[in-house]
Parts: sequence; C-alpha cells; structure tokens
Amino acid sequence: MKKKSLVKQLFLIFFLVVVAGFIALPDKIGNFDKPAINFTFLGKQIYKNYQLRKGLDIQGGMQVTLEAEMDNIAATDREVALESAREIIAKRVDLYGISESSIQTSKKDDKYRLIIELPGVSDPQQALELVGQTAQLEFKLRKKLTAEEEAQATTSAQAWLSTFADTGLTGKQLKRSQAQLDQQSGKPVISLEMNEEGRSLFANVTKNNVNEVLAIFIDGMPIMTPVISTPILDGRAIITGGFTIEEAKKIAIQLNAGALPVNIKILEQKTIGASLGDESIQKSILAGLVGLSLVLLFMIIYYGWLGLIASVSLVIYAILTIALYKVMGVVLTLPGIAGLILTIGMAVDSNILIFERMKEELRVGHPYARAMELGFGRAWDSIKDANMASIFTALVLINPLNFSFLNTSGLVKGFGLTFLLGTLLSLFTGMVISRLLLRIFVPLFGKQKNKVEGNKS
Repeated sequence: MKKKSLVKQLFLIFFLVVVAGFIALPDKIGNFDKPAINFTFLGKQIYKNYQLRKGLDIQGGMQVTLEAEMDNIAATDREVALESAREIIAKRVDLYGISESSIQTSKKDDKYRLIIELPGVSDPQQALELVGQTAQLEFKLRKKLTAEEEAQATTSAQAWLSTFADTGLTGKQLKRSQAQLDQQSGKPVISLEMNEEGRSLFANVTKNNVNEVLAIFIDGMPIMTPVISTPILDGRAIITGGFTIEEAKKIAIQLNAGALPVNIKILEQKTIGASLGDESIQKSILAGLVGLSLVLLFMIIYYGWLGLIASVSLVIYAILTIALYKVMGVVLTLPGIAGLILTIGMAVDSNILIFERMKEELRVGHPYARAMELGFGRAWDSIKDANMASIFTALVLINPLNFSFLNTSGLVKGFGLTFLLGTLLSLFTGMVISRLLLRIFVPLFGKQKNKVEGNKS
C-alpha cells in the first residue's frame, strides 16, 4: 500500500480517536468540568452533552410489574392493547422527566404484563400514580376566540390548553385506529373508526364545525390538532399530515390505548437503593482496569513490539467503546458492565490469531511485510467464525424481535447489547487499526527482525 494512503488513514484514525476521547472523558475530572459540544453550523445551534446513562441497578429507583386485564378485550386485539398501554406509560414517563427508564412487555400463556423500571424515583406512591392509570382519550374543539383572547392564549401552555372545549367524544366511542397508505397519494395516513354510539356524535361535531380544529388529547395533553375539512357522517375518518409510516403507526397505537379499556393491576413493586449500585460499579471499574492492565502486560511481554501495537489498539478500543455508549445512549447496568469487561479480553483474540499466523509465515521464509499480510489474510476465517458466533449469541440475548420463547429480561438484554457492541468494535480495532499500525511500522521493525535473523544464520 502506498505511503500517502497509509498516512491518510492514520490521520483519519487519529482524528476519530481524538473525537471519541473527548466524548469518553468523564464529565468532571477534579476541578475541571468537561465543556459541552456547543456551536452553530449553517445557522443551526448544535448542542450535545454526552453522558453515560445509568440503569436502575446502578442509579437506584423503582421497579413496578403490572398485569393488563384482558377479559374484556378480544383475543385479536390483545397484542395491540398491550403495546398501546406501553406507549402511553412511556409517554407519561417522558413527560415526567425520568431518564433512562425502561418499559418492556411480556406475554406468557394468557398473562400480559408490563415491567417498568424508573431510575431515580424513590416514592412508591409517585411511581404508581405515574403508571397505574388507564389512558384517557378525548376529542376537543378549539373555541372561537377574539384577537385579544388569541393573543392571551399564546402567553402560556396552560392558557393555550384552556382554549379547547369538550365535545363528549372520548376513547369509549373510538372503535379502532390504524396506520395505512392513502389509496390515491400513497402517503401514510391515520384512519379512525367510531362505534355505533360515536358515529352520530362524531357526525354532529364535524358537520357543525367544518374548518375548525378538532384536537385529540391523551391524559390531558394534545397529541394532534387536525382540522375538520368535511362533515364525516359514517364514523370513518382519515387524518393526513405528512406523516412517515413510523409516525403514523406510533400515533395509531396511542389512539388505540385510549380506545381499548385496558385496566392494569399491580403485581409487584420494589425499591432499589443506589448505594449497592455505587459499590458494585466501583468494584466493576476496578476489575475492568485490572483486567485491561493484565492483558496489556501479557501482550507486551509475550509479543514484544507486536504486543505493544496490539496494546495501543486495545486502548483505542476502550476509548471508542465508552464514546459509542454515550453517543448511542446505552443504559449501563451491572450485567452490561460485565459484558464490557468480557469483551476486553476478547478484543485481543484477533491479534493473537494474526500474530501466531505471522510466526508460521516467517518460519517458512517469507519476508516480514509479506508474512504480516498473509497472517491477516489466513487468520480471517477463524476470526470471522468466532465473532459471528459471538454476534449470534448476543442477538439471542438481546432478542430484538421480542420473541416470547427467548429472553425478555432487561438486565440480560443489557449484557447482550454491550457484548454485541464490544464484539463489533473488537473486529474493527483488530482488523483495521492493528493492521494499519503494523503496515506503518513494518519498515522499521521488519528490517530489524530480518537483520537479527540474518546474523543468526
């Protein structure tokens, strides 16, 4: 490979490591506070303050297990009802300002459950009030206001909310909502279908208020403010608005949450203290540092300058891993830390396989640069197979499609996620960064090695 190309790649890697290193730095080091990323680009303000997100077992808080009572829900609607309840609770938690929360659904036999983790919440009553209520869906008309009243309504959110009046149309009259594609434009839309009771009420509201705003509220907050374009007499309406298909599906799920009478009961609640998490994370960090130091020491002692390059690659791997956790918003749990520590040892596996192959190529008389390239090429099959097995195992633990016959535990998923990210990053550092560093330093170390071998012969 040409020298200019190698230098260019080295510069790109150096730039990546510097940026990742800044992101990975702790928010506070002694008396130094790390500044947030804050600048203007093309007239747009860019602000980022990357932080490690701590899970319930580290930060402390509440865990609540709820069971959805599906006796009054048709079997075909139960999955939608459970997902709808999850979406509404997630929205409540977000509005309340709880970060790093986790809300998972679980279905086993005829039991439909929600497992909710609320880090930082220590008041049981507060937690239950937040998650234990059935969603309230309402359709409200915007009042006709004078210019003065309109100006006053913009002074605060509460004043603006007071400009909507009840219509008597609620989630009890909504039969179902669906995301679909418009037959004429092909764009995503949201369909509404009222039951028999709601059909006449919906007809009266829309017939008498054409071109007025009919807002849709859930839990007292508006999620949409569509305008009535025509009277709707058959109880079937279409809401347009430039949605993506994902946005349309999410809104339809929220509407169904207010339409389906899903009552929930509390099965279990427990408070988790942060002191145990703090102690555990300190021990985990110490274990990680000790493990990393021992791996670096072994590689340098056993492989010499090759081990030194592998150690540099491993340090880069650690920096990139922490930065990636912060950028992706990975919620760090104690099992997740265990997955991170495990991948530290795995990160050097690729280097060991490559170095041993290089030794074999040198023994048969290949020049050092050629032995290095052959070492990478011929070790790839073993590296690929080992890492594919690890990636497959991690995906089984994460269970991204939420198969009921696989794991549904959030703690196990946390381990699987850090294990997956570590495996992918170790592939990158082992096959890209280590190779680049070796190609750059082969002219120096390769000549010395060949000279020593020549003196011996």
